[in-house]
Amino acid sequence: MTSSLLQQHTDERELADLQREHGKALYGFLLGLTYGDRQRAEDLLQETLVRAWQHPEALTSDHDSMRPWLFTVGRRLAIDARRARRARPHEVTADVLEQSAVPGCDDHTERSVTALDVREAVKALRGEYREVLTQVYFRGRSVAEASEALGIPAGTVKSRTYYALRALKKVLPGYGLDTA
Repeated sequence: MTSSLLQQHTDERELADLQREHGKALYGFLLGLTYGDRQRAEDLLQETLVRAWQHPEALTSDHDSMRPWLFTVGRRLAIDARRARRARPHEVTADVLEQSAVPGCDDHTERSVTALDVREAVKALRGEYREVLTQVYFRGRSVAEASEALGIPAGTVKSRTYYALRALKKVLPGYGLDTA
C-alpha cells in the first residue's frame, strides 16, 4: 500500500473506532439537545464525526478520551443550527396561503363588511407587506409570479406574506386567519 492509502485506511479505522466507542453516548446527548428530533441528532452526530476527521490532530492528542472534545463540538454544532433556524423566519407554504381565506362568509352583507374591514386592515400594513398581499391575494399570482413582478426573491415573498398575515391576524380578530 502507498503511504496515502495507508493513511486513509488508518483514518477510516480510527473514525470507525471513534464512532463505535462514543457514537451511542454522543447521539443520546445530541438527542437531548434537539428535544428528541432523531433526524437532527443523527445529522449533528455525522457532522461531529466529520469535524473529527477534518481535525486529525484532535484524534492524536494525548487526552485520555475523545469524548469531551466530541461533546463540545456536537454541542456547538447544535447551538449554531438552532441559531440559524431562529434567525430565518418561517416560510409560508402554499397550504397556508390557500387556507387563509375567510371561512363562513355566505351572506352578501357579511362579505361586504368583511371586505371593508380587510381593505382597511391592508391599508394599515407597511408598504412591502401590502404589495405582497396585493400580488398574491388580490391579483391571484403565485409566489414565483409575485417574486418576478416585485423584483424580490421568492423567499422574501413568502416571509413578507407570513408577517403580513400575522399583522392582519392582530387587527382582524375573529376572521379565522390562523397563521400561528
